[in-house]
Amino acid sequence: MAVTPPEAASPDATGQGVGYRVEDGVAVVELRRPAAGNALDAALRSGLLAAVRRVAGDGGGEPVRAVLLTAQGRNFCVGQDLKEHAEALECDPASAFAVVRAEYNPLVEALHALPQPVVVAVEGACVGAGLGLALCADVRVASDGARFSTAFTGIGLAADSGLSLSLAQAVGPSRAAALMLLGDRFDAGDAQLWGLVHQVVPAGQAAAEGLALARRLAAGPTAAYGEVKVLLRYAAAGAGLSAVLEREAAAQERLGATDDHRGAVRSFLAKEKPSFEGR
Repeated sequence: MAVTPPEAASPDATGQGVGYRVEDGVAVVELRRPAAGNALDAALRSGLLAAVRRVAGDGGGEPVRAVLLTAQGRNFCVGQDLKEHAEALECDPASAFAVVRAEYNPLVEALHALPQPVVVAVEGACVGAGLGLALCADVRVASDGARFSTAFTGIGLAADSGLSLSLAQAVGPSRAAALMLLGDRFDAGDAQLWGLVHQVVPAGQAAAEGLALARRLAAGPTAAYGEVKVLLRYAAAGAGLSAVLEREAAAQERLGATDDHRGAVRSFLAKEKPSFEGR
């Protein structure tokens, strides 16, 4: 099993921050502020962005074929650190929301731009910007104790972290409108029923199951996964059928020239299990 040593990206004064390690081709990105419910303060935001950019770069020295986003403690993420936000409002109300464009938007865009499949493991609260981050993933695993909420209108705000788009795509515009306007909490069972999460597991097992799924993806045809991600988002953006068909045809031509495809066809005909190298 190939593992790079755990590291912390941009830790805060207590040594907490964002953990990063590569295990069997999976970059495990871990929020490490459990005492605060992994509330997103400046250290966590900058650490997350650094970790995602590391994946997009060299992966820390080892090829990254899939990503797992998880968290320490009982909660995945309770959203923006409101204590930090209150201090910003007191200090300079005019610039208190500059963090949305300066930090949240680049983080969401960087997560969406990753060609690798991204799995998120949710325990406990997944609220506000935490829900926005979870919806950046391609596959979501939640424990049966997970609870979700948009939360923004409860403090007189609308939405950020791409939630206006990603939630509507996940659960449909009507349900998304109700969840965002009313701010009602919903549980893992609702999330699975509505198509927001792929799998619900017993409490305490989300990270382990998420890692198992990420390892499975890392062992698969990652070049094809990258094309799948692009196609899904292109179609979700409202492309017409003819445009989608053309994009699919071009993707199939590119993938048809890969060693992964040719080798898998040979393995299928020989009744053998294929192996994939992402090229």
